[in-house]
Amino acid sequence: MKIDAVEPILAHDKFLLLKVVTDTGLVGYGEAGLHGVPEAAEAALRTFARDLVGQDPLRIEHHFQRYYRFSHFRGAAICAALSAIDIALWDIAGTHFQAPVWQLLGGKVRDRVRLYMHVNGRTAGELAADAAAAARAGFTAVRFDAVSPATDPPYWDRAHSWVVQEGIERVGAVREAVGVEVDLCVEVHRRLDVATAIELGRAIADLRPLFYEDPIRPDSVDSMAEVQRHVPVPIATGERHHTIWEFRELLERRACRFVRPDVCHAGGITQCKKIAGLAEAFDVGVIPHNPLTPVSTAACVQLDACIPNFALQEYTGEDQPPKRDMVVAPLVLEGGYLKVPEAPGIGVELN
Repeated sequence: MKIDAVEPILAHDKFLLLKVVTDTGLVGYGEAGLHGVPEAAEAALRTFARDLVGQDPLRIEHHFQRYYRFSHFRGAAICAALSAIDIALWDIAGTHFQAPVWQLLGGKVRDRVRLYMHVNGRTAGELAADAAAAARAGFTAVRFDAVSPATDPPYWDRAHSWVVQEGIERVGAVREAVGVEVDLCVEVHRRLDVATAIELGRAIADLRPLFYEDPIRPDSVDSMAEVQRHVPVPIATGERHHTIWEFRELLERRACRFVRPDVCHAGGITQCKKIAGLAEAFDVGVIPHNPLTPVSTAACVQLDACIPNFALQEYTGEDQPPKRDMVVAPLVLEGGYLKVPEAPGIGVELN
């Protein structure tokens, strides 16, 4: 069996999907997680495609190592392209062996995957109402911004005390709305400096968030570790990291309690399985990053199904249009959980 065609597909101007076709007729689908500038990852995919055609699709690890090491350069565009290739090749492998990818990775350790749902609101009241609606729909975890980007003046022109107080009010309103049966996933989107991140983290600790995500920019592992040392709330980070080596440094510095690899950005299923193994050795949970399409979600679920330190899966309403319409048969949503599919490969096909 040989690779016959490698076809990048740009959808909705920000989602970069991949279709890999073999000479036997088997097809695999993947996704590149560079949704800010997908054209950069598309260019990398087209470069790799010229060499991939004619190759054995089942040499998955070999292909990653070859294209990761082939030049002087690395980074987001290259790793996003490699991730799409890796996912598509696993999809082909599963179809070839008539097994779901999780079976090829050692078998599943769970039958369903717990989700957290994105909720929104300009004000604390609007946010609380949306969170309550998600809880009624069956979700047992909700994710929201502690620092609202939609303020006038913007948050970076606000007083330190105002930013902290807004965070306290928003987290407090959601906790009151959903009670103790729903976990709070507090997102900050890298908006704070170290001092403010520490103060806000301490201030919301009594509200028992499950995690405090990216309170500062991920540029310095030591700075993130400083925040984690001074904040009792578990930090979740890693969505912008590309490699197992970057995650190793996060873990060695004890900079977080949850890692957030993106299967469409951090080397695909192959490398994210390795990242999960590293995290397991440090007693750190895995919460895969997933702001993309049902193809990304399907790949995440294959990983989630077979790693023991899985904690939670990001979900953005892939059961709703337009995302739902991108695949022939979406994964089955049961309340706040996705059922682990038994279908070969990653379990979905592009529409």
